[in-house]
Amino acid sequence: MKAEPFNPFAVAQRQIDQAAEKLELDRATHELLRWPMREIKATLPVKMDDGSTRIFHAFRIRYNTARGPAKGGVRWHPLETMDTVRALAAWMTWKTSVADLPLGGGKGGIVCNPKELSETEKERLARAYVRAMAGAIGVTKDVPAPDVYTTPQIMAWMMDEYETIVGENHPGVITGKPLALGGSRGRGDATARGGIYVTREAAAVDNINLEGATMAVQGFGNAGQNAALLGEEILHMKLVAASDSKGGVYNPNGISATALVDHKMRNGAVKGFQGADEITNEELIALPVKVLFPAALENVIRADNAENLKCRICCELANGPTTPEADRILDDKGVIVLPDFLANAGGVTVSYFEQVQNAYNLYWELQEVHWRLDKRMTQAFASVYEMSQRNKLDLREAAYLVAIARVAEACKLRGWV
Repeated sequence: MKAEPFNPFAVAQRQIDQAAEKLELDRATHELLRWPMREIKATLPVKMDDGSTRIFHAFRIRYNTARGPAKGGVRWHPLETMDTVRALAAWMTWKTSVADLPLGGGKGGIVCNPKELSETEKERLARAYVRAMAGAIGVTKDVPAPDVYTTPQIMAWMMDEYETIVGENHPGVITGKPLALGGSRGRGDATARGGIYVTREAAAVDNINLEGATMAVQGFGNAGQNAALLGEEILHMKLVAASDSKGGVYNPNGISATALVDHKMRNGAVKGFQGADEITNEELIALPVKVLFPAALENVIRADNAENLKCRICCELANGPTTPEADRILDDKGVIVLPDFLANAGGVTVSYFEQVQNAYNLYWELQEVHWRLDKRMTQAFASVYEMSQRNKLDLREAAYLVAIARVAEACKLRGWV
């Protein structure tokens, strides 16, 4: 019998269902939280450098805005789907809630392969996306940000296109911008830095010594690279393995994170790093390390491979890397899973800081950004950990209860349900 294709939104809905049952939500509130409040699908004609026109399909989903304007990145990926964007918009809703930010959740995507596009083609695509979505985004409606294969430069083009359309300066309409256009200091490594802070807190409450402990990073993009660098700098851990879409490298005696990042920047992949053996993604997640950072895409840790994990802490820097079936296996094994919408909330938290600074036209020093992020992530972990202890739940279940209860309360106070 042929297996059903993986549907991340079905996973997201099952997670909501489980939390709703434990929270004893009424039927209307439960049903409201299972679905996006607004979905937009757009078809974008874009001129290519050779004079031809290509048609791209794009999405923007505003999942829930009970706690504030929607917030969420724009992904450019050849396998992007509406259901993936729906799931990510749902997770963004819980992410902003668990971090106690006055925001809702949203997400966007374009079906494309940015590696095949020139810089001028990327700019035309970015501007076309904003033209299609201009009526739906805005500082009081929905604020996009970078995500998979989108960059501060792409955010700059998007912001400029929006400002051209409305005829006003609105730097807060997009976050993750370059510093020169109102970006925030500390945004570049915020996702990983938040994950490092949460890993530190989880290790502390379970009396796990991270000094000199080993770590592996699955997905050596922005978040993965910074997790390796900050794991060394802040937690004094030792990187032993890392992988990207082209393969991985492993050295049980340790790999310099700085040297590996430099190698990746020069060669476009971690493969070929001197002094390390080649390793596959599947082999990497099965290594006996203290901390594993899944930092790539969704559906990496599944029922068919979860039993192989030997880490003590799994800090999800990617969105949706672990399926519900795998969660149960990891819980039985005693693996501490730091769920994605808690562990990687550092990115949206500093994006929120960027919105605040744009609104006040007053910008913070890097040390203040780090201090505020540390405080937010520490408080978020504490609320989730307290919920898990009180109700004897794993951290993902506890995080869902904290986040969904806050959104449900806002929906009720507004009179929606």
